[in-house]
Amino acid sequence: MMDACEWLDRADVPDPNGRTPDDLAADDRWWQRVQALYDLDDAVVMLDNGYWGAMARPVLQACQDWTARVNAGNAWFGRRAFPPLLEQARAQVAGMLGVDPDEIAITRGATEAMQVLIAGYRRLSPGDTVMHADIDYDSMITAMQWLGERRGVRSVAIAMPEPFTHAAVLETYRQALAAHPRTRLLLLTHVNHRNGMLLPVADIAALASAAGVEVVLDAAHGIGQVDTVLPALGVAFAGINLHKWIGAPVGLGALYIRRDRIADVAPYLGEHDDGRIDARVHTGTLNFAACLALPTALALHARIGVANKRARLLRLRNQWLEALHGDDRIERLASPDPRLSSAIAAFRLRGQTTMAANTATAERMLGGHGVFVVPRDGLASGACLRVTPGIFTPPAQIETLVAAIRAVAG
Repeated sequence: MMDACEWLDRADVPDPNGRTPDDLAADDRWWQRVQALYDLDDAVVMLDNGYWGAMARPVLQACQDWTARVNAGNAWFGRRAFPPLLEQARAQVAGMLGVDPDEIAITRGATEAMQVLIAGYRRLSPGDTVMHADIDYDSMITAMQWLGERRGVRSVAIAMPEPFTHAAVLETYRQALAAHPRTRLLLLTHVNHRNGMLLPVADIAALASAAGVEVVLDAAHGIGQVDTVLPALGVAFAGINLHKWIGAPVGLGALYIRRDRIADVAPYLGEHDDGRIDARVHTGTLNFAACLALPTALALHARIGVANKRARLLRLRNQWLEALHGDDRIERLASPDPRLSSAIAAFRLRGQTTMAANTATAERMLGGHGVFVVPRDGLASGACLRVTPGIFTPPAQIETLVAAIRAVAG
């Protein structure tokens, strides 16, 4: 089998050649070479790249080749060859995140990791409060509410300000923590899936720590989009997706628990507690080939560069947001502050706050203009339409999006 770098060399991955992210972000020809690494269906203008990230051809080829090898080797491969290869992949994920391999476990995605962390968190007592926000992911909110049934705690929901600013977001959390002094666990979402706000996690985690509150971080959309060294965020617990912005095969994520805090998460369903992070999650039989293609995905991610990805994605995001600036028919749910910005942003037609209205708008954009965006509910201000370009999205598709939004706005 070829190693990850050989896959990339065969695919002619473009080299950034030391250029700055902002300079590279404006070079459409360079990103066309990146786009050429992906075999994508052009039936629609696909602007729902937040669901998962398409595999580039080198990753897909590695996954297919590993599938054949796993199938041929069967149980012998799974029991003898696979474990050390998985450890190598785990070490590479840990290195990317700035942590040690024994602080990482491979999972099927961020949802599995987050449910393990929330359900297994041991330092709660009846009468304590746990807190989440309207921007958090539905499954994580459900898990926080479930703690009320199982642990006798009170689940409190807060709403983010809209439009949001850095100061307003911090003040919202500051006031919420002060108003609920028995809060012991706070759910934070690094980049949320509704309006794409990049949360100032380190600042909020510092506020929480001063109030005696633990943070559990949903980093599903942050890792791969934002250069993230986990220790710098000041959190001991995080759930991570590897199949979104890293571009690994679908069904891969990671669980992070800081080494000195592993004991604060219960072993999974009575697993023998040997003190290792692996006892906290029991996925069962992993997708061997997906795990073994992970090093190729990580190598491609590193070759392109997370800072370069972020600069390009923000350029595409700002292209459509700025084009619609001043159009009173359209509410843009995004901040101009790069500290709060990600690839994801959202909009709604003025006054259309129901899920039904936004779903109908999405269908009109798809049926009449071939543009695929997705409605999202859950914000305190109402439903919206999420727009998510990928690193392979050409600017011409953003122009098509703008034209479609203007057309459905009447």
